[in-house]
Amino acid sequence: MTYFESHTLFGIQLVNSQDFNCLLFKLIIDLVFTLIIIRGIFYPIYKQRDYVFTAMVINIAIFFICFLMESIKLKIGFAFGLFAVFAILRYRTEQIPIREMTYMFAVIIIAVLNALSDDKISYAELLLANITLTLIIYFLESDVFHDDDTVRLITYEKIDLIKPENYRLLIEDLRERTGLQVKRAEIDTLNFLNDTARLKILYRRPDLPRDYVNLADHEGMDA
Repeated sequence: MTYFESHTLFGIQLVNSQDFNCLLFKLIIDLVFTLIIIRGIFYPIYKQRDYVFTAMVINIAIFFICFLMESIKLKIGFAFGLFAVFAILRYRTEQIPIREMTYMFAVIIIAVLNALSDDKISYAELLLANITLTLIIYFLESDVFHDDDTVRLITYEKIDLIKPENYRLLIEDLRERTGLQVKRAEIDTLNFLNDTARLKILYRRPDLPRDYVNLADHEGMDA
């Protein structure tokens, strides 16, 4: 027993080596898998540095909150409370794309999972859960699960071309103006006040750098 372990300050032990080592080991696991998901998978695809910062800070903060409050018998109720708070923030703050929000929930899950696991869960089980979640995200973001067709919502102002008899002309106009191989177009909403329509188009994804395609995903398209 070291000097710090045998002494207390205001009734609190200065160092508990067993708990400290457990905290350090779980923190390493948490950071490794969070970095893989956010820096290794998310950032190379979406190039959103703000989300990298936010996700990492939220993950670390939640990890410490959950781990240090583990002795307080909150456990699952506390974890679900965190999800409720972030669900409220999702609708009360700036609109966050669903993809980024999914990554945010993933890093929250990683933090809660690693922080609240107790002696009933072995490190092998903990690593398996982390690895499984990481691999699922990786494979879902890979081209293996993506086909060549993409759906996009666009604002279209040539209201006369949305008539059924002008469908062929509509497709030709969309192809000419966007440069995309548009296969199908459907009316989503109509706005007769400004003579525009919201169209859902299906087109063959062009062979472009991925960050270019993702920029279109975030900003939308107007025809």
